[in-house]
Amino acid sequence: MKTPVLSALAVAIVFGAAPACAQQAHTIAIENLRFEPQTLTVRRGDRVVWANKDLVPHTATAAKSFDSHAIAANASWTYTARTPGRYEYMCTFHPAMKATLVIE
Repeated sequence: MKTPVLSALAVAIVFGAAPACAQQAHTIAIENLRFEPQTLTVRRGDRVVWANKDLVPHTATAAKSFDSHAIAANASWTYTARTPGRYEYMCTFHPAMKATLVIE
């Protein structure tokens, strides 16, 4: 006698596992020597895209957490949020440019 094979959804229901939430993409615009929005809250697993709309390169750099290196004009950089926390970041080329990424 063969044991019936349960679908992944049936197994999830039986063992109380909830289906994974859809990951989202968020965009931070770099324009006029500013990061916009100044503070962005995302969930673990979400993608964050920094889109440089300025005429000069910028970075999105959080000490010991993430570093885009140079993002050229009209280019972008994508980061996947993995570790929950509050990350203050800046542009290493323009230290007055600062913002915050919060990962829940």
